[in-house]
Amino acid sequence: MTAIHVPILGVFGLGGPELLIILAVLILLFGAKKLPELAKGLGKSMSEFKKAAKEIDAEEEKTETKAASKSVEPAKPGGN
Repeated sequence: MTAIHVPILGVFGLGGPELLIILAVLILLFGAKKLPELAKGLGKSMSEFKKAAKEIDAEEEKTETKAASKSVEPAKPGGN
């Protein structure tokens, strides 16, 4: 059997020690009580962003489907 190496803490190429340092700096800047509120706000904003992106994709697909279903009228003789 071959082992597959999956980095658990390898977010953006950062390892465990780097993530701990970043977490410590965040706790010093915002305080331990404020971090859950910040994370909740970040989660809500990410979900709103994903929702908006899905709506835009759906709108584009609807527009593309509508444009593809329209038949092109042949040109009338006489130029009008």
